[in-house]
Amino acid sequence: ELTLLSRTYFHLCLDMEAALAPLAGEFGASVTVVDVDSDEALEARWGELVPVLLHDGVELCHYFLDESRVRDHLQKLR
Repeated sequence: ELTLLSRTYFHLCLDMEAALAPLAGEFGASVTVVDVDSDEALEARWGELVPVLLHDGVELCHYFLDESRVRDHLQKLR
């Protein structure tokens, strides 16, 4: 499962979510979108970096989807 830390009003977050959807589908990965503004600790830790894509707490990319890094990571999980 991938976690996308996001803000509902921020266009880069919407862009990353849209770009991630086909890649997640290709690998059968689920994506949970979490609004950082709903959690004070998340906002304090990740507020300036959103969107952030995480897997098991490990940052895969932020601001923009790094498709090659995410693809490599998902392939190792197969």
